[in-house]
Amino acid sequence: MATLVLGTVGRALLGPVGGAIGALIGNRVDHAVLGPPRRQSPRLAELSVQTSTYGTQMPAVFGTMRVAGPVIWATDLVEARGVIGSGKGRPGTESYSYSANFAVALSGRAIRRVGRIWADGRLLRGSTGDFKVATGFRVYPGTEDQPVDPLIASIEGARASAFRGVAYAVFEGLALAEFGNRIPQLTFEVEADPGPVSCDGIARALSPVVRPADAGMSVAGFAASGGSVRAVLDMLADMSGGQWVAEGAGVRLAVPGAGAGTVIHDDGMGAKGPGRRNVREMAGEDVVPSSVTVAHYDPARDYQIGVQRARRPGGVRDDRVELAAALDAATARTLAQDRLARHAVERVRRIVTLGPEALTITPGNIVRIDGEAGRWRVIEAAWEAMAVRLTCVPLGQGGPILPASPGRIARAADRVIGATRLIAFEAPPLTDELLSAPRLSVVAAGGPGWRQAELAYSLDDGASWTALGPTALPGIIGVVSAVTPGGGGALVDRRGRFDVQLVEDLADADDAALDAGANLAWIDGELIQFAQARPLGDKRWRLSGLRRGLRGTEAMIGQAAPGASFVLIAPGSVRTLDVPIEMLGRSVRFLAHGLGDPVEGVQASAAVTGLSVLPPPPVGWRCRRGADGRVTIGWTRRSRIGWRWLDRVDAPLGEETERYRITIGDRVEELTSPMWSGTVADGTRVAIRQIGTWGASAPLVGIVGEG
Repeated sequence: MATLVLGTVGRALLGPVGGAIGALIGNRVDHAVLGPPRRQSPRLAELSVQTSTYGTQMPAVFGTMRVAGPVIWATDLVEARGVIGSGKGRPGTESYSYSANFAVALSGRAIRRVGRIWADGRLLRGSTGDFKVATGFRVYPGTEDQPVDPLIASIEGARASAFRGVAYAVFEGLALAEFGNRIPQLTFEVEADPGPVSCDGIARALSPVVRPADAGMSVAGFAASGGSVRAVLDMLADMSGGQWVAEGAGVRLAVPGAGAGTVIHDDGMGAKGPGRRNVREMAGEDVVPSSVTVAHYDPARDYQIGVQRARRPGGVRDDRVELAAALDAATARTLAQDRLARHAVERVRRIVTLGPEALTITPGNIVRIDGEAGRWRVIEAAWEAMAVRLTCVPLGQGGPILPASPGRIARAADRVIGATRLIAFEAPPLTDELLSAPRLSVVAAGGPGWRQAELAYSLDDGASWTALGPTALPGIIGVVSAVTPGGGGALVDRRGRFDVQLVEDLADADDAALDAGANLAWIDGELIQFAQARPLGDKRWRLSGLRRGLRGTEAMIGQAAPGASFVLIAPGSVRTLDVPIEMLGRSVRFLAHGLGDPVEGVQASAAVTGLSVLPPPPVGWRCRRGADGRVTIGWTRRSRIGWRWLDRVDAPLGEETERYRITIGDRVEELTSPMWSGTVADGTRVAIRQIGTWGASAPLVGIVGEG
């Protein structure tokens, strides 16, 4: 570059000799200041991996690009300790969560905004600016007067840097649970300039010696990095199919198609006077590659690397070009096609020797040679023995924009995080664990983009709150839209139906899956399983093949009405809390705070009925009056455990002792076996409760003289 500039300045001050001297000096400057030609130009790999290695290059972003900048500041990970599953009579499990505070450099020049952010390839920040994981976030655009970030200032004190002139982002308290408790690999959609940018505009922003000229090619974005400014400018010229030429004290970009070109006459001048004319050289066909591959960032692929290729018959090698630029597939394919055509036509070299008047013609100039067809570009100019020797190549014709496909797009889903939906209830234990405190279940969801929320609970109606930690995995929560009455809980209900409305999808389950606990749901106090889930459209499903009133909830059969809550109890989706036995008959409030929730959070309440710790009500009412007039009443006890009845004998007691309370009219008696005998009139109401370790069951009700 300096070769052109100083050569021009030398000619202006000292004539042709000065121009030659200036060119020699400029060549040294090019190597010392701009870097030697062999230094790397921007490459795709430099933008694909985030690193905090000392000396890592920071790209200067133009237009809109996806970049992975270096981490320029960070603290140690922040550890938070919590207890999961604590409750009276049940030890809690210690849990640890981690978050990170750090800053990432985005661009070596000012930017306008940051759009989407990807973490390990998944969207961390969506197109609307919503984060999918809890974090604080601030962007500094890279101005010369930007302030010090308050978090960095609070930790670093007086030595805190504002990183003026560098665009960077600060994350405060980024939750790391979803990333294996480490800082994920982050890439950012950075907008530096609105709309497309031209190669000439990029060059002028990078170097003061570049003068306004032909705009050159326009790109959606560009990340200037690499070994030297010269390497970047060479890439910009190559992308535009042009060359840098001297102009005054600077250089400008000259591209084909700009001007008709100066007409020159080959005088055949040589060291000893006129020499031979029409010196033409042609390289062998093997110098032309069989294909040209252009790798680029494709905006249609969320700036993932796209590859377009142009081919020709013959040849044995591929010319691969890596452009740190955002291009659409059609433009990239056209570039490959034009480059392949240029390789073919530039096999020809036309050497022209002229007099001193041709000293104004420099490399990059477009000329017409008298007696030759078409236009030619000067690629080399030499001053030898008072003659100017120009080496020229023919200019090919740029082809039309060719249609091209970006290929299959592996785009990260941008799911908007909705408000948390929270359901809390007490259900019978789903295992044979004997609980010593009431256990409440909490299921939370929030739509496709929702992941988790932080939970708290209150035992005093909201007067005080205790942190419970995060919710479980997203559950499936819906609403019953229609109910078709069916049978009871003794057999599979093939007549009953539940129509439910929900966002997520459901699936069928065969007998083996049902036996393993699949498709278990909670509907307004009743535990059910369903074998078939038929889609009705508009996110409505019809559930059939029902197992009703499971684990002692048969009293709720037939109680559910349209509007009742539907909760699928799936592995990993239920968060539990054991509460003191003194909470029986009271309610526990739950509070969730998720990313999409209002400031006050989302609340739900669960009544503590004892369903999880009390024995289920007895069944099998039997009443018989003997010949002596005495009445014998019998029943069958049930148990909180042993529901699967694997040994085919009596279910285990599951309580400290076997006791019953029987209420016959106004009389109350306690028994130790499931039978009563005495005198009582027909029509008398009888209620039988099993007395468990923590209280009495719901009653089995019968009428004397019936059954």
